[in-house]
Amino acid sequence: MPDFSLEDEVSGPSIGVDEAGRGPWAGPVSVAACWLDRSVPDNVPAGLDDSKKLAAARRATLFEQLTAGPHLYSLRHVEVAVIDREGILKATLAAMAEVAADLQSKMISLGYDAPAQTLIDGNQMPPTSMPARCIVRGDSASLSIAAASIIAKHSRDLLMCELDQSHPGYGWANNMGYGTKQHSMAIEQLGITPHHRRSFAPVRRYLAAIGGAPT
Repeated sequence: MPDFSLEDEVSGPSIGVDEAGRGPWAGPVSVAACWLDRSVPDNVPAGLDDSKKLAAARRATLFEQLTAGPHLYSLRHVEVAVIDREGILKATLAAMAEVAADLQSKMISLGYDAPAQTLIDGNQMPPTSMPARCIVRGDSASLSIAAASIIAKHSRDLLMCELDQSHPGYGWANNMGYGTKQHSMAIEQLGITPHHRRSFAPVRRYLAAIGGAPT
């Protein structure tokens, strides 16, 4: 279970940064940064963990607790056009730097100290001048990263459920844009949408098979 061991290695505030949705064939990649206010012991919600290990209902409850205050967060949804233009890794890392900088600005504007460290989930460093470190499987080690992972994951799930309503047939409310059999069959039958990542191999293969014409 994650704890505050990594956060406690520095004397100032720590923020966690994580993403959700790098792998799907459709929809944005969502990136969040979170600072947990530990001034009161009961402030930190119980049961924070890697969002992938939590049931959807539990994620939703924790999301409400994390975003209602006193904790601070920043969130970005990186659109498909940016993913296709920049590549998924570059787009994700740029968004990580953006949410970290935005959260730092929020903290300073509210009278808090600037973050002493930014804990990044994964092994790739975003283009930031802030003091930062990468933590592989950080969402299972750091409560700050776990909180960011929940905010990113739940907010993206909500968005994909909305897109499922406007683009029925792909199963996005269940598969969240990932490459399931249902999703693959739907692409063959229905074609692709503006929310499909044309730079991703399965979508690219479909476009090649139909001569590259958009649908």
